[in-house]
Amino acid sequence: MNLSGKRVAVLVEQQYQEMEVWYPVYRLREAGCEVVLVGPEAGKTYASKLGYPVKSDAAAGDLSADKFHGIVIPGGFSPDYIRRSEPMLKLVRELFAQGKPIAAICHGPWVLCSTTALKGKTATCFHSIKDDIVNAGATYVDREVVVDGNVITSRKPDDLPAFVVALIELLRKG
Repeated sequence: MNLSGKRVAVLVEQQYQEMEVWYPVYRLREAGCEVVLVGPEAGKTYASKLGYPVKSDAAAGDLSADKFHGIVIPGGFSPDYIRRSEPMLKLVRELFAQGKPIAAICHGPWVLCSTTALKGKTATCFHSIKDDIVNAGATYVDREVVVDGNVITSRKPDDLPAFVVALIELLRKG
């Protein structure tokens, strides 16, 4: 699972779900991938739902999608804040348009609802936002991980092993 030379953005904002940020970060790093924690502001500390801090490495507005091989959108309540940031949405849109892996878990697909990434796709999510992804043009299925083209979605923290394996496989192919 050597991802040496690959670079992935992990979006961070307040009220993130701890496991949905840190599990992918550590698994990707373990595979040799460079992980960049991206927030609305560089160097800012964002608290998780339980208060666990994460400090952003870079601001989304300072980054170019062509410098990344994929992106992770964690859940918790952070997607509600992420989707309010036009630079963060722009980064997601551009990575999607370039055909790079877009991995969203739990409430993370809320961010995709603010783009065109779900239109015509099959996807999953935390059950309470099912209507949102359907209204964004996706077909909802209740599975631990769904890969449709370059979009990877999962439902909850229990799905993280399958979610990260799917992301690593797409990164290796790309």
